[in-house]
Amino acid sequence: MVRWLSSLTRGRFAPVTGVTAVIATGALLASAAVAGCADSGSGRAGPAAASPAALRSGPADALQEQYEAVIKAALPSVVQISTSDATGSGVVYDAKGDIVTNAHVVGSASTVQVTTDVGGATLTAKVLGVYAPDDLAVIRVTSGAGSLHPATFGQSDSAQAGQIVLALGSPLGLTGSATQGIISATGRTLIEDVPTGGGAAKTTTIAGTLQTSAAINGGNSGGALVTLSGQVIGIPTATALAAGDGNSTGIGFAIPSDTVTSIARQLIAAGQVTRPGRATLGISARTAAALSSGQGNGVTIAAVSAGGPADTAGLRSGDVITEVEGCPIRTEAQLAALLAALAPGMQLYLTYTRSGRAHTTTATLAASWS
Repeated sequence: MVRWLSSLTRGRFAPVTGVTAVIATGALLASAAVAGCADSGSGRAGPAAASPAALRSGPADALQEQYEAVIKAALPSVVQISTSDATGSGVVYDAKGDIVTNAHVVGSASTVQVTTDVGGATLTAKVLGVYAPDDLAVIRVTSGAGSLHPATFGQSDSAQAGQIVLALGSPLGLTGSATQGIISATGRTLIEDVPTGGGAAKTTTIAGTLQTSAAINGGNSGGALVTLSGQVIGIPTATALAAGDGNSTGIGFAIPSDTVTSIARQLIAAGQVTRPGRATLGISARTAAALSSGQGNGVTIAAVSAGGPADTAGLRSGDVITEVEGCPIRTEAQLAALLAALAPGMQLYLTYTRSGRAHTTTATLAASWS
């Protein structure tokens, strides 16, 4: 189960790691021979059929050629990643054989199998590092790095709603697949339950994700969201869940490339994140008892980390946070989304209740390492 919060609206999401599937697709043959409505009695010929050259001209043709060029250039940089549990995708990061993917794609594995689109070679890769808070991981092939094609990463902070994008990856095990759409919105905060192996899951919050209408299915996780200039501006990670747990068509989410490159550089250099940009209050929390309106009634602190921001600010287990900077806090998801958008070192003015009485305090946010 994956949750998300945007503009205080809740929904359900699913990571898009897939299990390899074999799909037999029947050939669909359609032919339309329209030669005009010739009068059989008059002997007059109908309008002449347009030549291929005449059909392939103008702005539409130029756009199609751009699609073809982007897929040809970018697809070799996208690989399929397989573990004993699932199948996903990855994007070649550099010439050393480093590949970036989702943390939930590699799970608890220490080695994975990488299948390249070009020639279909299968390579073994070791997991260099995982950073679950942003659902990112880096793997490195142990040999054969020369056969890989590093991608070009763009800057996601320049992404605009309405921008045309392509999602490249291995949906349902179909290596080298491409779908197209637009960036539907930017700056979405996604709260998802990321699988950690053995059937367990950990809730994580990813700020600033790109919402896209490009079709994203199981196996697209860790692949590439690319612009028409061929630059990777996101890593697909989740899709919305509709009623009945089916994926919602055209509502997918990608981790922004600015986050991807920052985390990837650190994992490659040290095997871990040494400069997390995430902020934490140092608490574990849950939504307080619901009001009659059905909304939460603040966030109850279940535990406080010793020496953490909340502890230093005087907060205790059992306190209920009701406001942050004067804004009402109703649910755990709302608080998590707020913290995901803030940076370590920032100060927050908090209102909380203890034994039915309201109190205020100021907490200085710390860096989140897990």
